[in-house]
Amino acid sequence: MPGEKRAIALRTRLLAAMLGPLLGAAVIIGVGGATLISDVVRRTNDRVLGGALGAIAETVQVERGEVTLDLPPAAFGMLENSERDNVYYRVAVGPELLTGYADLPAPDPATMIVDQPRFRFSRYRDQDIRIGEVKRSLPRIAQPVIVQVAETLDNRKALANRLLLGLLIGEVTLVGVAILLLRPALGWSLLPLVRLRRAVEARDGRTRPDFSALDTGPLPRELHPLATAFNRLLEQLDSATGGMRRFTADASHQMRTPLSVLRVQIELARRGSARALDEIAEAVQRLERLITQLLALARAEEGGVSPPLEQVDLKEVSTAVIGRLINQAIHADVELTLDAQEDETYLVQAHRTLVFEILANLIDNGIRYNQRGGTVTITLSQSDAQTVMAVIDDGPGIAREHRGKVFQRFFRATGQSGPDGTGLGLAIVQSAAQRMGATVDIADAAPGTSISVRFAAPV
Repeated sequence: MPGEKRAIALRTRLLAAMLGPLLGAAVIIGVGGATLISDVVRRTNDRVLGGALGAIAETVQVERGEVTLDLPPAAFGMLENSERDNVYYRVAVGPELLTGYADLPAPDPATMIVDQPRFRFSRYRDQDIRIGEVKRSLPRIAQPVIVQVAETLDNRKALANRLLLGLLIGEVTLVGVAILLLRPALGWSLLPLVRLRRAVEARDGRTRPDFSALDTGPLPRELHPLATAFNRLLEQLDSATGGMRRFTADASHQMRTPLSVLRVQIELARRGSARALDEIAEAVQRLERLITQLLALARAEEGGVSPPLEQVDLKEVSTAVIGRLINQAIHADVELTLDAQEDETYLVQAHRTLVFEILANLIDNGIRYNQRGGTVTITLSQSDAQTVMAVIDDGPGIAREHRGKVFQRFFRATGQSGPDGTGLGLAIVQSAAQRMGATVDIADAAPGTSISVRFAAPV
C-alpha cells in the first residue's frame, strides 16, 4: 500500500540474528587467536634465544684471577633462520666490556637476579630487537658478569603473520560456509510458515467464506499459538457471521408481518374503509418499535473496543426511564414505583446509555405484559460485593421451561396470543449487561416476575 512502511523480511531478520552472533564470535576468536599466536611465537623464540644465552654463559670461567670466555659456534647456529635475522652479543664484567658489541643496550645489574635469564624488547641500530640476558657471579671476581644475546624480529614477525593468515583464512572459510548453509537451512525452517500461508491463501476465491479450522499439518511448537489464535479468530468470525445471518433472517421474517398488514390496509383504504387508517397507524407503530429494538440490539452487541466504563448513578437513570415511560404506564393503567433509599447513591461502573436501555426494556415488558391496575417496581439495593437493580411486576410471570429461552432473539413466551411485542427486549438486556460485565437473573415474584441485573462493586 502507498505510504506503508515496509518491514524487514523474516528471512533477513533470522539471517541477521544468526550472522550477528557468528561474526561477533569470529571477531572474539580472532582477537583471542592473535593474542595466543603472539604469545606462542614469543615463547618459542625466547626458548631458542635462551638456549643460545645459556650456552654462552656456561663458557664464562675464571682463570688465574681473570674472566675468560670461549664462544661456542653452536650457540649462534641455533639462532639462524630463513629470515636471516641479525644476531648481537655482549659480555661485560661490571661496566668493562669483555667481548661483543659495546653499544648494545646494557641492563642495570641491580635489577637482575643471579643466574636467572630475562628477556626484553629494545631498539638497536634502527631495528627492533629481542634481548636475552643473564647475570653471573664468579668466585674471586668482585663485579658481576653480564651476558647478553640479541636478535632482530623478522623471523618472529614472519611466523606470526603466517599463523595469523591461517587463522584469518579459517575464520573467513567458516563464516562463508555458514552463510551458504544458513540460507537453505532458513528456507527449510520457514516451511511451516509457507504451509500456513498456503492454507490461508487456499480460502481465496470461494463464493462462501470458509471459517473452518486450517489444515496445516504438523506445526512446530513455536507456531502452535499462532495457528490456535487464527483458528479461534475463524471461530469468532463464523459465530459472528452466523449470528448476523440468523439475525437478518429473523428480522426480515418479523418485519414481513407488519409490512404485509400495511399493504393490505392500504388497499382497503383505497376502497374507502374507515378502519384501514387505524390499522395502518398501528402497523406503522409496531414496525417502528421493531426497528427501534433492532437498532438497540445492534448497539448492545456492537463489536470492537468498548469505551471505558464510567460511574453511573442507578437512581438517576431509574428516574429518567420512569419519566420516559410514565405515559405508557398511565395508558396501560399500571403504576410505576421506585424503591430505593433516599439518602443513598447507587453508583456502578457501567455505560449510562446501556443501563438506560436495559431498564427501559425491562419496564416496557413489565407494563406490556401486566394486567390493568398492576404495578411495576424498580428496586435498588447494594452491599460490599454488588449492587442490584431489579424490576418486579405482578403480571402472569414466565414459566420455568421458558426461562432459558427468553433471552433468545424473537422468542416470545406468550406466543402470538399475547400482547404485541418483538421478542427482542430481553435479548437486548442480556447483550447490554454482558458488555458491562453484569449478570441477569430471573425469579418468581409470586405473582409476577422479578428480573435482576447485578453489578460488581467498584474496586
